[in-house]
Amino acid sequence: MSRPRVLSGVQPTGALHLGNWLGAIRNWVDLQETHDTFVCVVDLHAITVPHDPSRLAEDTRSTAALYLACGIDPKRCSVFVQSQVAAHSELCWLLNCVTPLNWLERMIQFKEKAVKQGDNVSVGLLDYPVLMAADILLYDADLVPVGEDQKQHLELARDIAQQRINARFRGKDTPVLKVPKPLILKEGARVMSLTDGRSKMSKSDPNEGSRITLLDPPELITKKIKRAKTDPERGLEFGNPDRPETDNLLGLYAILSGKGRQQAATECAEMGWGQFKPLLAEATVSALEPIQARYRELMQDPTELDQVLRTGREKAETVANDTLERVRDALGFARPA
Repeated sequence: MSRPRVLSGVQPTGALHLGNWLGAIRNWVDLQETHDTFVCVVDLHAITVPHDPSRLAEDTRSTAALYLACGIDPKRCSVFVQSQVAAHSELCWLLNCVTPLNWLERMIQFKEKAVKQGDNVSVGLLDYPVLMAADILLYDADLVPVGEDQKQHLELARDIAQQRINARFRGKDTPVLKVPKPLILKEGARVMSLTDGRSKMSKSDPNEGSRITLLDPPELITKKIKRAKTDPERGLEFGNPDRPETDNLLGLYAILSGKGRQQAATECAEMGWGQFKPLLAEATVSALEPIQARYRELMQDPTELDQVLRTGREKAETVANDTLERVRDALGFARPA
């Protein structure tokens, strides 16, 4: 019996942080043991907002290297760069031509980002969810790991596949596209900002102190945790809605120390912040040290990374091109002579 297929990826803009690792990459590492896993660096998505072209290629390779450093095994998982598989762009165009404009205009993330960009908002930002749908649907994914903020995008991909392609161009018995299901990952899925326990840790936050990146040196990690927002109460606890920073920091300690929530809560129930923050800093530095060491190895000798991305691209192209051909046939395009 074939294993269920999973597709996921992150943008190469900005340094990957604890939220990316604990909320996404760490779960991909587990999934590759039981699923047919495809993981890409979604660099086409990175240019939907103003970007630095001098850094895009370097950041793309750095992100791929961090995937491997975090435990993604290229023997079990196909790792590739999105823009190097041309089918992503072509399927996006085909899906554009059957996707109603008002479906995109109601997307929450577009509305939020459009307000920030004003007159500079691009068509690419509006069309971002269709490209994401193409990413997902190309690989006949059974499951897509998503956070709460991405569920609307996955629903759009499902609607496009069901209502705009399968229902219109093929009968129910011979669907053109597989309709994926969301895979909601719970523990660690929402790592919050160090400066605001009610906001998700984000690469786009202008305050560098709001996040710990996977490549931060020990002294910077300690500094950021020391300055992290807390409250005046003594004793740490989970589940108090009036203490979001406490819940976030204690949750990080539970995961990074390996002690789990129950043991961490018991250990820190009477602890003051002056005692707790050094423990969290030590656990964070210790957890990130092997990732950083492996990352340095990969970046110092690019041969291994090049081979991983080449092999991953070849496997991705095989699957993606088969899907693209089905869509082209269904829409009535002539095959090359």
